[in-house]
Amino acid sequence: MGLAMAAAAVEAGAERVQVWGPFEASVSELQKTRESPRFPGWPIPARIELVHDPSVFAQGTILVNAIPTQFMRSVWSGIAPFAPAGSMVVSTAKGLEIGSGARPSEILIDSLEDPLVCALSGPTIASELIRRLPALMVAASPSKEAACRTHQTFGTGWLRIYESDDLVGVELAGAVKNVIALAAGVCDGLELGSNAKSALLARGLAEMTRFGLSLGARSDTFFGVAGVGDLATTCFSPEGRNRSCGEAIARGATLAEYLEAQHCVVEGVPTVESVRHAAGECGIEMPITEMVGRILFDGLDPRMAIQELMARPAASEGLREV
Repeated sequence: MGLAMAAAAVEAGAERVQVWGPFEASVSELQKTRESPRFPGWPIPARIELVHDPSVFAQGTILVNAIPTQFMRSVWSGIAPFAPAGSMVVSTAKGLEIGSGARPSEILIDSLEDPLVCALSGPTIASELIRRLPALMVAASPSKEAACRTHQTFGTGWLRIYESDDLVGVELAGAVKNVIALAAGVCDGLELGSNAKSALLARGLAEMTRFGLSLGARSDTFFGVAGVGDLATTCFSPEGRNRSCGEAIARGATLAEYLEAQHCVVEGVPTVESVRHAAGECGIEMPITEMVGRILFDGLDPRMAIQELMARPAASEGLREV
């Protein structure tokens, strides 16, 4: 996602774009080949500089976080000495930190000195972004200036960016939709059909919204681009990492086996733990999230999980009902 957003910034007219990587060997390989193994056949635009020296952060006018949530705190603590106070940081990370339950923006605020933070989220498969296929995102920040600058910096003819002041809602939607995508993958792995999967998305959206409202988000955010839009893409795209993980487990793979074979982070897996914990503390009933957690961590058979969900007591449809 870091490379995809860098390419968007170049096209939007940024004067200088640098992509920093924490691993020197990986950065060196990218410098030589100008091609990411994640995007074979796509040449990294010549105007994108690839660097490993963290001192580059001292000159940045807008810093972009594309580090997965579970690694943000350790990486940004190393960057912090080089980042000026009051730096504007745009984050594309989606998830909640294990243990603290912190959102990406909260980790950045903890790690840096008075950062101006904006979340940039939406239904954005990176491999489609680099092909300039039409996409929409939401720039969310309590600061109208930050949301506007983000819009101006990354908006192009193929990437439309809306602005929002519901930072909490946009980040929570991006986190919890990955949990629902794991469940959608289970539906695919069990070959339960379109009826079941669509129903799962509808009730998953209700869970996302209930969870968000309990933590101060607005309901309309979950029915927009960062909510239902991102949820649909993650649950239906063949490239969705969380959906693919759920499918593999339903077909018999163990979680450990699947994660070991991947060359990318499946952000929904650690997020399940954080959401279950937060929901328990707030007294929010989230049956789909709970079943996903039991499948991943407690060894519950996926077919039994579906049976338990279908056997729940009948209720009227709505955000409060489960």
